[in-house]
Amino acid sequence: MSGENTNWSQSVTGVVIKDNKVLLARHTYGNGIGKLIIPGGYVDFGETPQTALKREYMEETKVEVEPQDIIGIRFNMHDWYVVFRAEYISGEATSDHDENSEVLWIDVEEALLREDVPELTKKCIQCAVSGKTGFHHEDYVGNTKHAPYSLYMA
Repeated sequence: MSGENTNWSQSVTGVVIKDNKVLLARHTYGNGIGKLIIPGGYVDFGETPQTALKREYMEETKVEVEPQDIIGIRFNMHDWYVVFRAEYISGEATSDHDENSEVLWIDVEEALLREDVPELTKKCIQCAVSGKTGFHHEDYVGNTKHAPYSLYMA
């Protein structure tokens, strides 16, 4: 987490559910210290949100994921935070012993009841399991020097 290429105004997270268990990490710093949260982090300059999510999951949990639908967006005047539903691809969940002290697969229903799981994480999990989203990924090539694009449409 050096920060020299970090875009501090853009961050991502993703809910990964496998066999009715959600992957959560026990946070080691900031407002979330000691809480079980969904992994994520800041987007690097020149990186897409999808690539950032894949990188963050690999760095923090050693789990490979594939971002799917956007299930939430949080933004204000200074930054934004995108929440993906993400698919588990491979890997054994392992703590990075830096940003988190443990990484756990927890039954979805248990996670929604635990006091050490923050409300925002619970809302994200609920949204992921509901299967509902107002956005869906659409293939879009684009025709400018800024291609490729990722387009999410209702």
